[in-house]
Amino acid sequence: MNPTSMEILATVLFAIAVLHTFLISRFQHLAHRYPEGSIGENFFHLLGEVEVVFGLWAGVLIALIAAVIGAGDAVAYAESLNFTEPAFVFAIMTVAATRPVVDLTRWIIRMVARMIPLKTEAATYLSTLVIGPLLGSFITEPAAMTVTAFVLRDLYFSREMKPIVQYMTIAVLLVNVSIGGVLTHFAAPPVLMVAGKWEWGLGFMMSTFGWKAVIAVVVNAVLATLVAWSELMRADFRLPALEKMRSPVWLTGLHLLFLAMIVMNAHHMVIFAGLVLFFLGVAAITSEYQDPLKLRESLLVAFFLGGLVVLGGLQKWWLEPLIRSMDDGVLFLGAAALTAITDNAALTYLGAQVEGVSDGFKYALVAGAVAGGGLTVIANAPNPVAFSVLQSHFGPDGISPLKLLAAALVPTFVAMAALWFL
Repeated sequence: MNPTSMEILATVLFAIAVLHTFLISRFQHLAHRYPEGSIGENFFHLLGEVEVVFGLWAGVLIALIAAVIGAGDAVAYAESLNFTEPAFVFAIMTVAATRPVVDLTRWIIRMVARMIPLKTEAATYLSTLVIGPLLGSFITEPAAMTVTAFVLRDLYFSREMKPIVQYMTIAVLLVNVSIGGVLTHFAAPPVLMVAGKWEWGLGFMMSTFGWKAVIAVVVNAVLATLVAWSELMRADFRLPALEKMRSPVWLTGLHLLFLAMIVMNAHHMVIFAGLVLFFLGVAAITSEYQDPLKLRESLLVAFFLGGLVVLGGLQKWWLEPLIRSMDDGVLFLGAAALTAITDNAALTYLGAQVEGVSDGFKYALVAGAVAGGGLTVIANAPNPVAFSVLQSHFGPDGISPLKLLAAALVPTFVAMAALWFL
């Protein structure tokens, strides 16, 4: 390995950014030491926003490249990158987080819950953690994460729950969304990165990954329900009666049409960006049936992923040799572990650049990458969505990355066992 000065600089800053994500709660705590509204409070609150981390350090990287190596090199590197995925996540989240789509998802979840022979609160909780993530195989993982996080927020996180239940819930959500998108070849970012090159189609994904993922999703949801059981059975913990759809059928159908068109044009930024602009017009016209659009949240998540693209684009010098050196079993374990510190889509993309690999190598890389997708906020592209929607319910310090990592170990092991041993 002979890394360039730019690659070494990027790796150092990447490591600092990863460390920063584990210090989020510390920065939030520091913010409370300053008067409300002061520069000090706002500054540390900014450093404590997980969605800001990678975008912030990516900006530092570009500035340092310009100062140390040359402004032309900084511009050339930035322009060589592909920001389609961050833009796509912004587009899909903007549409998926609207009232008609969330209402429809909630209605589907509650309909399925009625078929489960449990108390309504427990049945709905179980149904949410199964149906929501599996929808990711059809409406894409970012959309599934968005609507499921909003359903969980409105029905469960808006109530008092023990921290262990909160952390287990979000951990299972992240893991299940990561593996719930592998029933198809077009919905999960780490699968999208390799499906075309390796000629993985719908039939292959269903028969090789899909049924195993369904089993793992159900097992994880059942485990989470058992952990939350005492909370869900509290006498004062009652969900409201199932409401009729508040949005007109035609408007819900129009939203689903926009989602479908954005998904079909996921690789064409100019097209789906235009679709979002048209959608904003529709949302303005139908404002009586809309909640305020989640544009700030969507932009923050896109900023996070954009920063990950900038920093991750220069990590190939150490990641590729590491991947090449592993056999299938070690690669599976290594991919799951590496995913915790680098986006799983970036990991599979790098693996796809290695020529002449076996089918076992391909399966081990993707299976490990999706199994480890719930370990940290940076492990899977849609994870920042859940952080953005739910972190205000975890107290003044927000979601602790270390507690999330600990809570995600069991559902991650379940996913790994299902994908490797079944």
